[in-house]
Amino acid sequence: MSAYAAATHDPVIVRADAAEHLPEIGHILLADASASKGALSAHRIQLARGADGALPHRHNGSSELFFIIDGALDLLIESEIVTARSGDLLIVPPRSDHAFRTHPNNTADALILITPGIERFDYLRHVARIRRGEASRDSILHEQDRYDTHFVHSSIW
Repeated sequence: MSAYAAATHDPVIVRADAAEHLPEIGHILLADASASKGALSAHRIQLARGADGALPHRHNGSSELFFIIDGALDLLIESEIVTARSGDLLIVPPRSDHAFRTHPNNTADALILITPGIERFDYLRHVARIRRGEASRDSILHEQDRYDTHFVHSSIW
């Protein structure tokens, strides 16, 4: 039997009215890795009909968990597109290319956890600045190693 030891951290509670919202990209920032001493990062997405979520990318050192609260997400996982619906759980392992967007004619509300945690909030804020036109699309390319978010090409996405 294997046992995993995580760094000890204080309990983390984030009240709904205290969470930072990034409406340009539909993200609600819950707990960055520093809050859990690296155990996980957590944010929520609430995407409108037809909304893009994330371009194809991979994380070399972390798994990413998607729990669909409501609606439906199309997720690229390597060379396959799967649709996850309310109540579904999907875990993308490290080094697996993936992306997400709302399923046609649906909205999507999902909890996303990254474990072990990586500091992601500044990355998501940067993406929001790009969406607002305050930063260039290329500006995020210099941050790939810092946030363990490496963009990839997908012929089916």
